[in-house]
Formats: sequence, structure tokens, C-alpha cells
Amino acid sequence: MSAPSLPASESTPGFARAMLALGVGGFAIGTGEFVIMGLLPEVARDIGTTIPQAGHVISAYALGVVIGAPVLAVLAAGWARRALLIALMAVFAAGNFASALAPGYLSLNLLRFASGLPHGTYFGVAALVAAALAPPDRRARAVGLVMLGLTGATLVGVPIAAWLGQHFGWRAAFVFVGLIAVLAMAMLRRDLPDLAAPSGASPLRELGALRRKQVWLTLGIGAIGFGGMFAVFSYIKPTLTEVAGLPLGGVPLVLALFGCGMVGGNLVGSRLADKALMPTIGGLLVWAALVLTTFSFAAHHVATAALNVFLIGTIVAIGPALQIRLMDVAGDAQTLAAALNHSAFNMANALGAWLGGVAITAGLGWTSTGWVGALLALAGLGVFGWSLASERGRLRAVAASASR
Repeated sequence: MSAPSLPASESTPGFARAMLALGVGGFAIGTGEFVIMGLLPEVARDIGTTIPQAGHVISAYALGVVIGAPVLAVLAAGWARRALLIALMAVFAAGNFASALAPGYLSLNLLRFASGLPHGTYFGVAALVAAALAPPDRRARAVGLVMLGLTGATLVGVPIAAWLGQHFGWRAAFVFVGLIAVLAMAMLRRDLPDLAAPSGASPLRELGALRRKQVWLTLGIGAIGFGGMFAVFSYIKPTLTEVAGLPLGGVPLVLALFGCGMVGGNLVGSRLADKALMPTIGGLLVWAALVLTTFSFAAHHVATAALNVFLIGTIVAIGPALQIRLMDVAGDAQTLAAALNHSAFNMANALGAWLGGVAITAGLGWTSTGWVGALLALAGLGVFGWSLASERGRLRAVAASASR
């Protein structure tokens, strides 16, 4: 069962304004999620911890996403879409303003956890709204437009917030994120159609998604296979400065290259997913393994490291494809399944950041994160193969039963 359709067109001004409003919300969330990765040294120095320990705030945020997505999606199953999205963005704004006031390690981790709670449900519901407004054969591209806010954040929002953090303290970056979230609330209220929840929506029906094997396998692909990108990017600043010898002032430029890769990957990946969904997912996992393996060698020189960071950004192309796959296999439990996609991505965030930190702490060096990332991508490819085999087995069983 796909998302409910509306008589809207990609070419109408209303569609463009709605996508822009949803995208600004994604821009706020993307900036808030990724900016901390470029400010870990400043955070560690301010709260009196090591850089790997400061990386725990990344995992705390990701854990908030993992827990918040299913809980909020189920509890708010019957909410009108616009009201739900505005409420989620209000919680996100409050969490970031509060993070800017955190006095120490424990409070910062708790507030980053709280900030992550609305993340998955926001993107899940926004994806459903976008798919409902688009023609059936362009659902992935519509989802890609929503995700463009997230990927665009790495190109524009994260470098700006990183610059603010370096010049005015890391707390200023979170104030900046909170202000973008307030802007998104105003745009959602003005420009988003007031869509009702699907007929018959209820917490019990949404929980039905958890009974579907293909939902779990698709989530596994994202939770494991996407973790490689975070294993590298979580520690990208010290890797660039300590290994490649990049001056501190050049870090925002390389972060912008990462953002360019994410934007390009998102646009290309969503188009490929509309044409051939499953081959796109498998091909992107192979691509991720190759690019992340290369990082361990490319990180020793500024030029090759910068190019490789751009290529690592393109791995995000798998996002719209997995979102559409979840919509296709979730039946009538669309909201929970769509939200869980971002739980999976942030499990990947937590897993990648943690395993990357383990490798660094074990003395394997900053570039060891590339090998960690490649292994995670290959493991995700294994889950993808399991999903294909399971689906083919089910179809053979159905065909055999029909022939009797």
C-alpha cells in the first residue's frame, strides 16, 4: 500500500512551496545532526573530555532518533500531518536551544538525545507527504527533494555553523540550528497542505509493520550498510588536520565538498531508484565499500583526501531508495515504517561513530575508520542479499501455491 495520493503536480507552485517548507525542516535537522562532527575538538576542550569521548554526543543524538522515531510515529499515528510536523520541529528547536546552554558532558549528552527524538518521525512523515503529492512514478524524486534539505545542510548549513562554532564557540552553532527550526515551523504552517492521517490510522495498525520480515531486512541494510559513512565522517576533522596536514581554516571547505557529494548523490540516487529500485540499492552498497576502502589511502594527502570526502558524501544516495522500499513493503503501516528508516540511519550513525572510535582508541590510527566503514558497507550488502533471497523464496512459494 502506497501513501495516499492527492491531485497535485510537481509543476504547481503549491507543490514547490510545500517541498521547500519540508526541505527547510530537513535543512535544520541535517545541520544539527552533522555540525557536531566538525566541532568535536572544541566540544572536548570545553567540557573536559577526549575527542573520542566527545564523540558520544553523536551517538546520544542518534540514540534519540532510534528511540523517538518508532515511539512518536506510533503515538501520533492519528495526527493531521501538518500539525504533527510543526510539533516535531518545535521539539527539535527547543532541544537545540537547550543544548547551547548545556554545562557539561552528561547534560550535553542528555540534551542531544532529546534533540534527536523528533528527527526520524519528521523525515518519515515528510517523505509520506512528499510521495502523496507526487505522481506515482516520481515518488523517489519527491522524497529526494525532502532529503535535499538534509543533504543541502552539509553543503551550506554545516559549514556556516562550523564557522560560527570556531569563531563564537560551539554553542553558537546550536543556536543557529534552533533559529532555522523556528523558520521551518513558520513555513510549514503557511505552505503545507493540511493533510489528514490515513483513514483508520491507529497505533495498533502502525505496529503491524514490525511483523513484516522485509521491513526488518530493509532497516538492517540502512543500519549496517550506511554506518560506514559515519565511521569516517565522525572523525573527519582530526583526520584531515593530523594525517593530511590540512590547515584548520580549510576544514569548512572540505565539509562543503562533502555536502556537494551528498547533494549530487541524493539527486542521482533518487532518479535511479525511480527506474530500478533494488539494483540501485545493491549498486550503492558496492560503491560505498569501494569509496571507503580508498579513504584509508587517500587521507594522507590534502588533494586526494578532499576528493575522497566528496565521494563519501555520495553514499547518501541510498537514502531515498531505502525510503521507497520501506513504503513498498510496509503495507498499511506507512508512518512507522517511514520513520524507522531514519532510526536505521541513526543506528548507522551510532554504530559507525562507535566502531570508528574503537579503532582509533585501539591505536590503529585515524585512517583506520576507512577500513571500518568498508566492512560495514559489505555487511550491509550481505543483508541486501538476504533480503533478495527471502523475497524470491516468498514469490516461488506463492507461485507454487497458485499452481496447485
